[in-house]
This record gives sequence, structure tokens and C-alpha cells, in this order.
Amino acid sequence: MAEQAETLRRTPLSRDRILRAAIALADLAGIESLSMRNLAQDLGVVPMALYKHVANKDELLDGMIDVVVGEIDPPVPDADWKHTVRRRILSAREVLRRHPWAPLAIESRNMATPAILAYLDSMVATFRSGGLSADLAHHVMHAMGSRILGFSQELFDASRNAGRSGTTNPDPPAAFPPEVAARFPHLAEIATAASHEDESVVGQGCDDRFEFEFALDLLLDGIERLQQQGWTSPRRGERQDA
Repeated sequence: MAEQAETLRRTPLSRDRILRAAIALADLAGIESLSMRNLAQDLGVVPMALYKHVANKDELLDGMIDVVVGEIDPPVPDADWKHTVRRRILSAREVLRRHPWAPLAIESRNMATPAILAYLDSMVATFRSGGLSADLAHHVMHAMGSRILGFSQELFDASRNAGRSGTTNPDPPAAFPPEVAARFPHLAEIATAASHEDESVVGQGCDDRFEFEFALDLLLDGIERLQQQGWTSPRRGERQDA
């Protein structure tokens, strides 16, 4: 073990090595234990050496999130959309269970990272290739919320959520710069497919695997029925008051 540790210390420093060491530290001791000083100590380097590869702790966290999101299973070729979506969401859930700090880290970011955008874009692509209209796909992303990334808001204490409403909502922004739209075309397509409603707050509740899958299957079954019915969102004047 001592020889392996020494070999690791002699391995040239790289962005990937830094990110994976940071993930290992967060997995072991929690995200609150992560600091550039602690990370440098684990890597056997001086803190300033890290800044050649990551500009600051925010960039470090973004990179860690992208590595973790990269562990989610890719789409299965030629599978039906429900199977693909269900499999990938449950894979995302297992990934976040391996990295229990990750949901809160994702929730804390002001902007989605490139890997999260790519994952969400591919999920919208799955819905669209399965026959869902851009309009329906837009509302599906609202309904799924953070569940599409493998977790739900009930994981967080109300005190942690205070003042941060909406930061985990994976819906795309209202408008994309052209270069971003070109990179994530499916998110760009649904961004303006329907108007956004006021934000809502999800209450606290249990979140074990059964409850997660139960709610996920209800959503997927309902989405499939709407798709088969050719559902479209009502115009504002046609909406009925609750």
C-alpha cells in the first residue's frame, strides 16, 4: 500500500487526476471536507500546483460534477423511450448514491455544467425520438424536475433549500446563445415550446428506492398516455382554474 501511495504521488499532476482525487475525498469525508489545501495534501503537492489545472474551487466542483455525471449509463441503442429513460434515471440515482455529496453540489450550482446539459439534451432527444412533441417534452421536463437526474428535492432540508428555489430545476433557460443552441439542440428546441409557470416548492417526504421508482413509473405511464393521445398544452385562455 505504501508503494502504491508513493507511485500515485509521483504520477504527473493533471486535471483528471485532481478531479478524481477531489471526488474520492468528498466520497470519504463529505463535500464540506473539500478544500484546495486538503486536496493538495492528498495529492502530495503544494496548493498552488492545483491552480495550473483548475482556476478555483467553483471550477473544481463543476469538474467533479461532470465526472460523476459521466458515470451515468448511456442510452441503449434501439430501445423504446420509456425503457431508456427509466434505465438512465435509475442509473443516475445509483451514481448519486455512490457519491452522496453530489446532489447537494448539483443543487448549489447557479448554472448547469456542460455534462449535465449534455445529459439533459440526450434525454430530451430520447423523448423526441419516441414520438413526444417538443411541447409535451417541455412539460415532461418540468414534471420530472430533479428526478431526471436521479434525485428529488425531498433529499434536502427545508433550511438548505431556503433562498435557493429553482437551482436544481433541469429545465433549459428561456433563451440560448447560438453557440450553446448548436451544442445542445434538443434543449434549445424545447426552451420556447411552452411558457413557464411560477415556481413551486416541493414538500419534504421519504425518498427510498421504492418511493422513487413508484413515482417515476407513474410519471412515465402518464407521459406515454399523453403521447399516445396526441396531447398539446392548452392556451392560456383555455386553462381551467383549480
